[in-house]
Amino acid sequence: MGTLTTHVLDLSTGKPAQGLQIELFALDGGDVSLKRATTNSDGRVDSPLLTPETIKVGEYKLLFQAGEYLRRVHGISDADLFLDQVPLVFRIFDAAQKYHVPLLLSPYGYSTYRGS
Repeated sequence: MGTLTTHVLDLSTGKPAQGLQIELFALDGGDVSLKRATTNSDGRVDSPLLTPETIKVGEYKLLFQAGEYLRRVHGISDADLFLDQVPLVFRIFDAAQKYHVPLLLSPYGYSTYRGS
């Protein structure tokens, strides 16, 4: 039973990134917004972005609204903001699998991986 989940960790504080807005898009056949969510106190969204009923093979994009979070938490001014939006484009190749796509964020860089 496949699902898509995510979480965000603020590497510069070592804490979950609470209150970071995320949008999920399906990219096959256009740029279609599927879901919007905001991270909770654990840096996670409260429910899977894709469930066993909604997950499909295809190309997707998670768009993390990092700028608002970095301004609020780190006090970064607009003039000094390096990362505003972080787009992660990935493929779901087996709708029966679980996909976890975390974002490790700092004010001047990020990384991701396929988690479990």
